[in-house]
Amino acid sequence: MNALNNQEQYYELRFVINPEMEEEISNMCFEIFDCDGVILEEEAFKDLEMISTTKGTLKAFIKDPENIAERLKSAREMMIARGFSEEDLGSWEFTVTKIENEDWSKKWKEKWDVTHVTDKITVVPTWIEYQPKDHEVIIKLDPGCAFGTGTHQTTQLCMKALEKYMPEKAEVADIGMGSGILAILAKKLGATKVYGCDNDETVIQTAIDNAKLNDCPDITFELNTADKIKDKFDFVCANILHNVLFEIMGDLKNIMKDNAYLSLSGILDEKKSVVLEAIERENLKIVEEIHQDQWTSFVVTK
Repeated sequence: MNALNNQEQYYELRFVINPEMEEEISNMCFEIFDCDGVILEEEAFKDLEMISTTKGTLKAFIKDPENIAERLKSAREMMIARGFSEEDLGSWEFTVTKIENEDWSKKWKEKWDVTHVTDKITVVPTWIEYQPKDHEVIIKLDPGCAFGTGTHQTTQLCMKALEKYMPEKAEVADIGMGSGILAILAKKLGATKVYGCDNDETVIQTAIDNAKLNDCPDITFELNTADKIKDKFDFVCANILHNVLFEIMGDLKNIMKDNAYLSLSGILDEKKSVVLEAIERENLKIVEEIHQDQWTSFVVTK
């Protein structure tokens, strides 16, 4: 997120969402609006007890307030076409408020903290000083408008699978890599070759920058899809929507070496049957089914 220019006018778009879909809907805001940042949840405490929360309400700070209803309607229709239900998305009832110029980048950063994914893996925003413990793997990120920041459950599920199942000196692929966080983690866990691809060209440079920030400049990131990849890997990550996983499961299987592991995430509990059908279709074997809140992840082998 960028700090606001004194000459720029901003508007706070506040709308009601299903909090389980906050990452996907936040990503949508950056796609359809000239959006400088989002705040997903604010909490107020008194005497160590939470007395209020805005969970289920997303705030987006945008520059152009025109045609908001039309743009939200179009985006909602697109997400429904991708397999989400009305209930998945929430109502999207919204209000728009003209706001005073303020350094929203500073306000936004106040909402971030160190994320301990496991006892070993910790994600640290670049502006926070943190002293790592012995043997702790640290990933530094400047989240900006990229996603896959380590705070979302689907990302954490893949990170846990990498820590538990990635073979020593593995060759790893991250399909739909977003911020590149999973590829970076694989490298820090000892992978000898790491490849990441995405079909969104806007995230490629973000992933490259994040890799450099973590002293992992030799990771390859490119605009690509699984069906065009010729190499095979010891471990494959795919943190993608359930309906996309259904479509590309065969392509993911094709880039797995014999005895390779595939981590599948991005799956709401009520959608896991769709992914299970694809796993069965491709004769893949489930090693573990992992849950976190309302999300499911599978680790499978050939």
